[in-house]
Amino acid sequence: MFELLQKVNSPDDLKKFSLKELEKYAEEVRGRITQASIKNGGHLAPSLGAVEIAIALHFVLNSPHDKILWDVGHQAYAHKIICGRQNQFDDLRTDEGISGFIKPIESEHDAFISGHSSNALSAATGISRADRLNGTNKKVAVVIGDGALTGGMAFEALNDLGATKEPIMIILNDNDMSISKNVGALSRHFASLRISKSYHRLKNRIRRVVSGIPFVGKGIFKLLDKTRKAISAVVGTHKMFEHMGISYYGPYDGHDLANIIKVFKQSKDLKCPVILHLNTTKGKGFEASEKDPSNYHGISPALENKENSFSKIVGETLCELASENSKIYAITAAMAQGTGLDIFRDKYPKNYSDVAIAEQHAVTLAAGLATDGIKPFVAVYSSFLQRAYDQIMHDVAICNLPVTFLIDRAGVIGSDGVTHQGLFDIAYLSSIPNIAIMAPKDGLEFKAMIEFAGSYKAPLAIRYPKSYKKDFGFTSRIELGKWEEFPFVEGFGKPKTLDSKIEKQIYIIAYGNRMLELAAKTQGARIINARCIKPLDTNLLDSVAINNSTIIVLEDAIESGSLASSITSYLSKEGSIAKGTKVIPLNLGDEFIHSHSIQKAFELNNLTSEYIQNLIDNIK
Repeated sequence: MFELLQKVNSPDDLKKFSLKELEKYAEEVRGRITQASIKNGGHLAPSLGAVEIAIALHFVLNSPHDKILWDVGHQAYAHKIICGRQNQFDDLRTDEGISGFIKPIESEHDAFISGHSSNALSAATGISRADRLNGTNKKVAVVIGDGALTGGMAFEALNDLGATKEPIMIILNDNDMSISKNVGALSRHFASLRISKSYHRLKNRIRRVVSGIPFVGKGIFKLLDKTRKAISAVVGTHKMFEHMGISYYGPYDGHDLANIIKVFKQSKDLKCPVILHLNTTKGKGFEASEKDPSNYHGISPALENKENSFSKIVGETLCELASENSKIYAITAAMAQGTGLDIFRDKYPKNYSDVAIAEQHAVTLAAGLATDGIKPFVAVYSSFLQRAYDQIMHDVAICNLPVTFLIDRAGVIGSDGVTHQGLFDIAYLSSIPNIAIMAPKDGLEFKAMIEFAGSYKAPLAIRYPKSYKKDFGFTSRIELGKWEEFPFVEGFGKPKTLDSKIEKQIYIIAYGNRMLELAAKTQGARIINARCIKPLDTNLLDSVAINNSTIIVLEDAIESGSLASSITSYLSKEGSIAKGTKVIPLNLGDEFIHSHSIQKAFELNNLTSEYIQNLIDNIK
């Protein structure tokens, strides 16, 4: 089935193929990507659209000496296959296989890490500058697309490149899509550039006809060519990149291998930065993903169990709030479907903004709205929100503005791997004054938290994973009381612990669906749903930190800046620890989590019911 695929174990093998073989190889690569992604999940549509780009770059350049950077890395499955990893593709996005993103420790051909977006142009500028200093004569190419050029960092790099003239090939993979459909002025600019193909066709036709006229043809063409700027203006080539000092060529058909190989060969030795604009089809070669590239941007494994979606609750609950309050406003950064805001967008489009891949702007936009009486909710993934740390602190928290952050994909993320782990939000948010941090145990609690946020007058963050198994009310042993008995107020609710039959003074404090479900599988300890990670419920802590008690704190986050560290710090100041109270933190440590399995990450960090039960049984 994959005859040519088996012959390529490095980019050098690719260079032996004829054009016809390269085109056949592209078909086989698409088949391999589709096969593995359907089995294991993955970013199917983006990588299908970039197959010819990867083949042409490796055919023209000499990786790993020449450096090829991908922004964002989920376009790069074909690159991975070309660079010797096709035999590992059956285990894509697993601990036994390879990452779904660019990972330099995985291969010498992965020039720079790329899990998030908009960083590759800056890295390429640094690599090119180092090459000039070292005299190593490397060619540097960047593939940027899938909305990554909407990120502010990419424009900072373009500004630098225009001034310093580093000779970088920038391949703009323009598929008219990011994760959600591209929005904003830049997207409209690219649309107008596509129109400019008519200009190029017109110009080439005139060149062929007029240049053939004896004696005067070439002169006439030169005269006609002086009208280029006027024609360009009419058909839409705005010269945006040239105005920044970067040469622009295109757009070209990004699936025409013969032509883009020719374009890459002509461009690789230019002594200035150049943008090569390629039009591609996201999901190319797989009918379902071509028709619906958003839903096939990232797909789940075929056998994955379906769970309840926290994201869906976001959209539905905000719609309910907006039906009663016209000041409710929702913001996302190119993740309408991922965060559940597509429901809200369709019903309340005037109260919704998708700012593209620009988390910093999203946060400060929300701050601006909040200064004038609007109630903004910013829905964003945990690993992406960390890019807006300064805006949260400087633009929201210092002024104590009522912005609510709905932090999706918090905790261990699973198959997307190390760059997407949502482990750090508590650490980076808990250091900021004025902001409260909460985590729901299930969908019912999450809905109530969002409703509470609708009238809360200060910065608030609610963190949650992608999904949960069920709305699992507690047994009598760990009953927290009826919801209305513990409203969210200053100090945030004081959950009670029951079951006087427990002899030892052992408490498990946990928050969030995963950790409370884990705690519920144990016996012999009073279980407390923290609900609020910050501020601490100091009255509750004072009541449990007595008589040589033991407090086990379960967290789906890193240890630094954790709830456990806050509890330890408070009890140390109060002197309770000196009286014999012991705090045992169980969390995800202080290292990056490279595992592609949530369960394995928990096992490696002793977050299992067996370990916790053994701990309880051995407390004296």
